[in-house]
Amino acid sequence: MPVETLLKLIKQNSGKLTPMIKTSTSLLLILITSLMGGEATLINSGNRHITNLNGEWNYIVDPYENGYYNYRYEAFDQQTHPGKGAFFNNSKPADKTDLVEYDFDKSDVIYVPGDWNSQKEKLFYYEGSVWYKKSFDYKKANSRNRVFVRFGAVNYQADVYLNGEKLGTHVGGFTPFNYEVTNLLKDVDNFLVLKVDNKRHKEAVPTLNTDWWNYGGITRDVIIVEEAPTFIDDYLIQLNPENDQQIKGFIQLNGVESENQRIRLRIPQLGINKKVKTGATGRATFSYKIKNLRRWSPKTPHLYDVTLNYGDQTLGDRIGFRSIETRDSNILLNGKKIFLKGISIHEENPLRGGRAYSPEDAELLLNWAKNLGCNYVRLAHYPHNEYMVRLADEMGIMVWEEIPVYWTIDWNNPDTYKNAENQLTEVIQRDKNRSSVIIWSMANETPTSPRRHEFLGKLATHARGLDPTRLISAALEQSTDPNDPMVKYISDEFADVVDVLSFNEYIGWYDGTHEKCQKISWNITQNKPVIISEFGAGAKYGFHGDKLTRWSEEYQNEVYVETLKMLDKIPQLSGVSPWILADFRSPRRPLPDIQDGWNRKGLISDKGEKKQAFFTLQAYFKAKGD
Repeated sequence: MPVETLLKLIKQNSGKLTPMIKTSTSLLLILITSLMGGEATLINSGNRHITNLNGEWNYIVDPYENGYYNYRYEAFDQQTHPGKGAFFNNSKPADKTDLVEYDFDKSDVIYVPGDWNSQKEKLFYYEGSVWYKKSFDYKKANSRNRVFVRFGAVNYQADVYLNGEKLGTHVGGFTPFNYEVTNLLKDVDNFLVLKVDNKRHKEAVPTLNTDWWNYGGITRDVIIVEEAPTFIDDYLIQLNPENDQQIKGFIQLNGVESENQRIRLRIPQLGINKKVKTGATGRATFSYKIKNLRRWSPKTPHLYDVTLNYGDQTLGDRIGFRSIETRDSNILLNGKKIFLKGISIHEENPLRGGRAYSPEDAELLLNWAKNLGCNYVRLAHYPHNEYMVRLADEMGIMVWEEIPVYWTIDWNNPDTYKNAENQLTEVIQRDKNRSSVIIWSMANETPTSPRRHEFLGKLATHARGLDPTRLISAALEQSTDPNDPMVKYISDEFADVVDVLSFNEYIGWYDGTHEKCQKISWNITQNKPVIISEFGAGAKYGFHGDKLTRWSEEYQNEVYVETLKMLDKIPQLSGVSPWILADFRSPRRPLPDIQDGWNRKGLISDKGEKKQAFFTLQAYFKAKGD
């Protein structure tokens, strides 16, 4: 690349480069190369050389954002000399005359990962800004190495600072992000500060109105990742969707200074031990014929040990290989028709009443789903933590992943689209090697309009460009025949875009009683597989009555009985994911003595008790067989 172009890049990114200016020439070239390829994605972060920053962090609640703006509402981090009032400086009085009106080290502590709502009673309903601070020492294993700080997720906007220098701002509460901190780290007395803001906004993704709890905080793991100056930051290793006798993909180096770098790919069980060469951008592509492949499936969730070697770096993963496609009205897994026996899940541990974030939380939720008889789960309504999809790989559970384009998104706002696209990009980057993930969903229950169709269509095109190996869907809404109120159909332009036609229906709960299910017929004209992405009814565990008593277990159970009979009449039916596995918190559900701030459509209560409908759905799935 010409020097002029390099200088132009530096000038264009001067804000990002400020803390790097003092670095050596070789590291500057690495930085420039990194800028050419974007920020390192650091997928598979748990198998890298990491230092965990989880645990107790100090925090300060800041509803007026006094630590971010001065009294004229000017942002401190936009000022040359922000002064001691800026919380990100972690200031201390220089002497007894010095005025500093905050002190992280004397402030309360909160556990990371976790939400502030369930940890601190006074913050249960709080929406606003909270500052987090973690002090730590860090000694690099090698002075030439590069270091990144990675966040699994922060809800919703995170302004991130290290040792008083701003690393950046991330928007979106459910996807990972990271920053390089190589030249900001000290051996001792580092302080990492975040301003976390979970306020809802009309133009945000999700928007103002949702039916789940707006948990604020650093809700997933925080780690430091150390790598060599040039390292493997991204890769895709999957079965070729156009030739299932091949494994194909790419491996991406970050910081590469020249082409023809050699990376070794090993999959011992498949007899693959190959060296691949990178091009000028640090990317190596490959395609290998394979024999005697054991395909991943719910019945036999076989995973292969995969190792990537570059220099001194060894990066391991466990990857399953399977094909997923549609043919007319069928979903084919490894070329065979499959029925998706599913359930929808929120990222919440109901026993704790807070955001799920740990391997133990994933085990609780997915074991409940497995006990129900599921071979499939819909992770609603946003990307869940990585533990869920990795455990799904191991357990043989297929996964629908979704971004929070939910209800009434601001379709006309270009920044809203960019936000949604970025969240979609980040979840696909993170999970593209997970065999369990079979569907990328673009939206849930969004009203039709030309601008909405354009918005979702662009998302679908973007998803297919990033990952052509999986199916595209969205949870659409049903329509009623104007000439016959007992006939339902799908009249949505986006139905022509998706691979799998999915829609939500609540006949028996929001639409009449369960007796209406017996009268409804479906006229699905699209020659595509159909998944009923939601149906269900509310019930409080232990509340009993006859089959027409709302909120009773008997009513909920009868909705399941009649709905399943009704849906089985749809010729294209290829799966269901009823709403929902377990009761979850929602501020939209205030009914005293029944809801008390919980959405009660769960088949399992907030105390882990199984309702009658759990066993009805379990029997239905058992009758469907493998």
